[in-house]
Amino acid sequence: MPRKPKAPVSQPLFAEPVFAEGVPTPDPSQFTVTPDDSADYTKQVNALLYTEVVSFPQAGGKPADLFSLETAWGPNGPAVIQSINAAQSITFHMIGDSGATAQSTFPAMIKVSDAVTNDFHSASAANRPSFLFHLGDVVYNFGESAYYYDEFYEPYRNYPAPIFAIPGNHDSFLLPNTPKGSEPLTIFQRNFCSASPAVTVEAGSLHRTSITQPGVYFALDAPYVRIIGLFSNALEDPGVVSSQSSSASAKSKKGTRTNKQDNTTGGTPAWPVVPDYQLAFLTAQLQNIKSNNYQGAVILAVHHPPFVYSPPGGGSSGGTHYSSPFMLADIDAVCKNVGVYPHAVISGHAHNYQRYTRKLQLNGQSYSVPFIICGDSGHNVDKLVKSSFGKQTAEPGDNVDVSYMDTGAIVQSTSLTLNKHDDQNSGFLRVQATASSLTITFNPVPKSGTAPTPDTVTVNLASHTVA
Repeated sequence: MPRKPKAPVSQPLFAEPVFAEGVPTPDPSQFTVTPDDSADYTKQVNALLYTEVVSFPQAGGKPADLFSLETAWGPNGPAVIQSINAAQSITFHMIGDSGATAQSTFPAMIKVSDAVTNDFHSASAANRPSFLFHLGDVVYNFGESAYYYDEFYEPYRNYPAPIFAIPGNHDSFLLPNTPKGSEPLTIFQRNFCSASPAVTVEAGSLHRTSITQPGVYFALDAPYVRIIGLFSNALEDPGVVSSQSSSASAKSKKGTRTNKQDNTTGGTPAWPVVPDYQLAFLTAQLQNIKSNNYQGAVILAVHHPPFVYSPPGGGSSGGTHYSSPFMLADIDAVCKNVGVYPHAVISGHAHNYQRYTRKLQLNGQSYSVPFIICGDSGHNVDKLVKSSFGKQTAEPGDNVDVSYMDTGAIVQSTSLTLNKHDDQNSGFLRVQATASSLTITFNPVPKSGTAPTPDTVTVNLASHTVA
């Protein structure tokens, strides 16, 4: 039986960050507080999931500021950075959509957290991950405080490194009549954006301290890599990173899904509640990369994927989630204006693994950029395509041209290819960056049996192309 959370440890407890229990503890076999949100999924709430965004505070500091890995490690930071530099590479994990919502999905959540933790401990010193970056939907269904222990702290109790995160829609959607102080983003910020490391009420009797990210969007700076994390808000679909009052979204062609944004016109906000902080933030971060001639890998992390597979011709036989073309238009517009594009774009949300290569022209330069979805890290695994009229739609093969999905008009996109997908297994990403390359590997975690072969893509940093 799992250990039940006790009263929070008295504060202050530690003068430095703590990331694990020290002595490995056995896996829990069930929830301590069983999630019970099914009654909240009324017709009214289901409608709000596609119409109600949330506001959020501006991140601390200036838009161009960086949150360093060394700072996150506290007193151990200099030694960690020295080890990375000695190895001439950095390795880290990325996961998305990890929380379980029912006893039936509890084993998958634990299997993934165990696989990630075991990968850390079994790695050689030179290849040992320096942190884990969560792509959102840490806690289901509505980011309640009571579920953080079972869905986050307990599964990752033996992971001895910082865990950073951007919120997903389930970490931010605000149920009607939520008491003040119990808003999901308030709870998320207490655990990931605190002023100093602390054992929060959500951690219960465990010792992992909170992370001190500057906000729900931030730029993580580490040797060989910079991760720009955006908050894509609370809708089931689409992702939203601005009010979309600028002309960028209006210039983007319609996507495959009809939604509130289709009526957007320049100067009229589609989402007036959403502040435009992240446009200034992304602009400042990319300008910083350009002006300083930053040579490391640049990853853009956002919960909602810009591209989610749908068969040609549209219809209802795509997966559970949809692409976010207007969000991509905002991102593309900033990248075009500054003249910098990320080496990779990594998301969660869709509960499977998908890897695309987008080829584009930006200010006379050719780019090939992996767009990767890893939204199957414990919550669920969904089919890439749904059945239609009682018949299962055929799944695409590997390396299929899906250029019809790239409806944007901001940058000149020459092709979009679905290289690989996995809608059978849970999994996690293992990422390695060196001075010359960025390698991203999806590691499947099956329900039983032998794991399939991992899928790997490598980006040449200098040429900004997929190898």
